[in-house]
Amino acid sequence: MPEDLIRYDILTQEALRGVVRKVLSEVQKTGLPGEHHFFISFLTQATGVRLSQRLLAQYEKEMTIVLQNQFWDLKVTETGFEVGLSFDGHPETLGVPFSALKGFFDTSVPFGMQFDAERTAQSAGTAKPPAPRPTEPAATTQDTGEPEPTGEKVISLDSFRKKP
Repeated sequence: MPEDLIRYDILTQEALRGVVRKVLSEVQKTGLPGEHHFFISFLTQATGVRLSQRLLAQYEKEMTIVLQNQFWDLKVTETGFEVGLSFDGHPETLGVPFSALKGFFDTSVPFGMQFDAERTAQSAGTAKPPAPRPTEPAATTQDTGEPEPTGEKVISLDSFRKKP
């Protein structure tokens, strides 16, 4: 399988994080519109995450916060966001870099995105692509008899079209 030197996987993740940045920036300016609310999951041990030791002890790896009714001081930058929330009656200020995101969901619409935060964190410090996956012998598609790419299965759009 050819080596992806452009790193489409990382570019796609960065573009999707840009959607989150844009949405949160708008909420920072105008508040939550209508019934919209967000579930935001992130890695608590990721570089740049800021939260209290109490929360870190409770959420050692991953945490999901909800931005709906009771949050304050939302501040969005190019690299992340900061927000005030209450946990068991204790006010906390969290700082979350966009690179730590695992998921962003707006269940009012519904809309959601999942991120590969581990891969992004590993790639941030190096331009070296991940090791190539083992390839399998070439297979052929049932419809056309053409070779199918090795490694990952690709489904042709023709397989979804109605046949006469």
